[in-house]
Amino acid sequence: MAKIVLVSGSTRRDSVNGAVVETVRHILAGLPGGHEAVTLSVAELPFYEAELERVDGSAAVREAKALVAGADALFISTPSYNGEMPGALKNALDWLSRPGGASPLVGKVTAVASASPGARGGLDAQAGLVGVLGRCGARVVEHEPVAVGGAGGPAVEGGRFTDPDLVALLEGLTLGVLAAVADRAGALV
Repeated sequence: MAKIVLVSGSTRRDSVNGAVVETVRHILAGLPGGHEAVTLSVAELPFYEAELERVDGSAAVREAKALVAGADALFISTPSYNGEMPGALKNALDWLSRPGGASPLVGKVTAVASASPGARGGLDAQAGLVGVLGRCGARVVEHEPVAVGGAGGPAVEGGRFTDPDLVALLEGLTLGVLAAVADRAGALV
C-alpha cells in the first residue's frame, strides 16, 4: 500500500489540473493494494516569508509538511502560466523545501503532469517544475511527458477525465510512481 499526495497547481475550483489528480485518485482506488490518495491544496498556504518561517510557519504549512513527510510519493499536475508553473505551486514548493536539510521533498518520489486549454497542454511548465523539484531533492519519476492539451475538451464526469486514451496515459504514469515507490522501498531494506 502506498500513500500518494495529489497536488493540483491550480487554485481554481473545477480546474482541469484538478480533474487530472481526481483521475489519478480514481485510478489508485481501482488498483489492488489499497493505495491511499490525499490532496494537498496549494491555495491553503500563505505566501512564503522568512519571518513567518522563523516562527515555524503557519498551521497550514506545518500540516502540508507533515502530509508530504508521511507520504510515499507526490503526484503534481500543473497548469502553464506564461510557460511556467503558477506562483501558488512554486510557493508551496518553497515552503516544502524548507528548512534545507529537513525538507520532506528530499528523496520523495514525485510524478509530474500538466493540463492546459492550449494545444501543448502545459508541457512548457513541466521543465521548470522538474528543475525546481530536482533542486529540492525530490526523485522525479522518469516517464514520457503527460500533458493534457485542449483540456477544456476531454470529457469530465464526476470531476475526472473519462477519455480512455487519457486515462491510460495517467494510469501509466501512476503505475510508474508505484514502481518507483517499490524500488525505493526495496533499496532501503
